[in-house]
Amino acid sequence: MRVAARHLFEHALAQSSIDRAFEQHVVCERGVLRVCEDLYDLHAYRRAFVVSLGKAAHTMVNALEMQAGERLEGIVASSTEPASQIRGFRYFLGGHPAPNQESIHAAEAMLKSLDSQDASSLVIFLLSGGGSSIAEKPIDDEISLEDLIATYQALVHSGASIAEINVIRKHLSAVKGGRLAVAAHPAQQVSILVSDVPDNTPDALASGPTMPDSTSIEDCNRIATEHGLLPHFPASVRELFQRHALEETPKSDDHVFHRSRWWTVLSNATLIAAAKAKAERQGFRVEVDNSCDDWDYARAADYLLSRVRELRKQSEKVCLISGGEVTVKVTNGGVGGRNQQFALACAEKIAGDNITVLSAGTDGIDGNSSAAGAIVDGTTLDRARARGLHAETHLAAFNAYPFFDALGDTIMTGPTGNNLRDLRILLAY
Repeated sequence: MRVAARHLFEHALAQSSIDRAFEQHVVCERGVLRVCEDLYDLHAYRRAFVVSLGKAAHTMVNALEMQAGERLEGIVASSTEPASQIRGFRYFLGGHPAPNQESIHAAEAMLKSLDSQDASSLVIFLLSGGGSSIAEKPIDDEISLEDLIATYQALVHSGASIAEINVIRKHLSAVKGGRLAVAAHPAQQVSILVSDVPDNTPDALASGPTMPDSTSIEDCNRIATEHGLLPHFPASVRELFQRHALEETPKSDDHVFHRSRWWTVLSNATLIAAAKAKAERQGFRVEVDNSCDDWDYARAADYLLSRVRELRKQSEKVCLISGGEVTVKVTNGGVGGRNQQFALACAEKIAGDNITVLSAGTDGIDGNSSAAGAIVDGTTLDRARARGLHAETHLAAFNAYPFFDALGDTIMTGPTGNNLRDLRILLAY
């Protein structure tokens, strides 16, 4: 089952590649660019400018360049170095999960370049997960880079969902929540999305820099209150909340979006469909359950293990697939991430049982570790004890990576150049 689980994850990753998605949805023939159902005659525009942002920025711009050739120019901002650079593009190495100085430079370069576009320009945005920190500029000049990093750390460690975190990020940013679209107006704009957010909230991707924002300042204040964030924010950010000085983001009725289109070419749903089809071909009875998206990892572990045990009563060979992300409220954390924390919580609950659980991130990076995730089964605790490892100690310390690394149970892919949220695969015979 361990081998089967790994193969299902690897197959889903391969079937959900950006190159494959662009071959299907982004095609350029004789100077006419097709993006899903839209057509753009590149000869009709004075300038075609590209902004590629996120963990998949390099893969996406390379895929676009393969289609459109050398007629494009623009900016690429990612958290990894490119294998090679495309002529006509400027590259920035932004920070993740917290912004760095290059993140600020990337955002400033984007704003300046977009401001120079006019109605005869076509702006193509290539957006993927991780963009929130990779390109960032505070809405208020009083917020220093150090304050910005402290704010991101407070948000990530608060236990808030990624959607809630992005609500606040949008309202503190000069580039998020539709503000890159404002900068690019009145150019024709099209956004191509490789999504790491729930399908019903596309404006959460990279904190929605090119889309109307469905959230409000009221939402910001509510989330900050519910998660007790204000005492953890630096003074420059806290004062914006206290003085009610946050500025509202542009909404769907704003005229800047009248020449904008958005298309999702890859998402977590693509990944799940690929894993489901493969598991069915291998003879599993397959169920998909994404209802624990954004749940606390321990609650999600209890729920999914209960579901797979119920399924096992009905069939001899079952596979439960769950997409999306769980949350972890970290206190004095070690090395690991939400996938390894979830897997370790499961290990304690399936000891001696014939159940295998794999949890991994499609970007290849789980938290602050070098692993994408981990795999556990009914033998994990016994094998750990034989090596002098105590699961409960590592779980309490949010230090799952050393535990799994010692057992050889990490999922190692390296950075994938893609980002479609997480995948959890539970198998039982």
